[in-house]
Amino acid sequence: MSKIAFVFAGQGAQTIGMGQDLYENFDSVKELYDMSPEIRDLCFTGTKEELDITINTQPAVFLTDLVCAKVLSEKGINADGVAGFSLGEVSAACYAGLMTPVQAYNFVRHRAKVMHDCAQKNKGTMFAVLKLSDEKVRDICNSLTEAYPVNFNSPGQVVVACAEKTAEELQKAVVEHGGKAMKLAVSGAFHSPFMDEASESIGIHIEYEELGKLQIPLYSNTTAQEYTDSSINSKDLLKKQVNNPVLWQKIIENMIDDGFNIFIEVGPGKTLTGLIKKINPNVQTHNVSDIPSLEKTIEELKNA
Repeated sequence: MSKIAFVFAGQGAQTIGMGQDLYENFDSVKELYDMSPEIRDLCFTGTKEELDITINTQPAVFLTDLVCAKVLSEKGINADGVAGFSLGEVSAACYAGLMTPVQAYNFVRHRAKVMHDCAQKNKGTMFAVLKLSDEKVRDICNSLTEAYPVNFNSPGQVVVACAEKTAEELQKAVVEHGGKAMKLAVSGAFHSPFMDEASESIGIHIEYEELGKLQIPLYSNTTAQEYTDSSINSKDLLKKQVNNPVLWQKIIENMIDDGFNIFIEVGPGKTLTGLIKKINPNVQTHNVSDIPSLEKTIEELKNA
């Protein structure tokens, strides 16, 4: 029996023009992008420099994620469970019913601002470390000052956040142990203690929000487990998510153990699809970011 998961793209997947053909061809998604004409226009015709600024990137990717999920639903393809990578977890939470689109959008705007402010205050960077075990990456980080393993993406791929002053030492240590360090095009050391102030501010922002009831399972970046029905638990997970590691590999493994065998990445790019193939090549993977990929996914699901 097929069990479909939608996995929602995160920050870093953004591209100019994302979502534009869907907006022009599906009236049902216009209300999402029209929540912010400024962000909508930035998605479609802005500059890469503007789009890559965290306070713009996060709401832009969030809206595009939801648009891609909505057109799938319009075509009769719905998720039995969801997860999202970093920012994508907010998109997933919204799709699953935890927040309304307007509520989630306002949350994302606040999240983006406080994370941007933290990144400006605490200068850091991030590297994808390849070809080393999780344990070895942890050992390297423990041997350095202000270096943290923050995204456990797939076998042989861990993202490390570190202070700018530590970057050179980190790269050298990775090479010495037989690995490879690739600098990521991000504006801060996310999912690390560098984001502690952002986490606190997010906790205050969401404390008195009235959350909805989850309609389908939602998996947490922080625990790799399902959210519970507790509003307090959900708020705590959303608060902790920005300054704790993303356990992506474990999330996917847990979802597969729970019976999910079809994963559809919704939102810009195909990063998550690639990671899932590395985690378990036996599950079906698809992605929807525009009309061609939507049509391809529908056709592949028909013929599966």
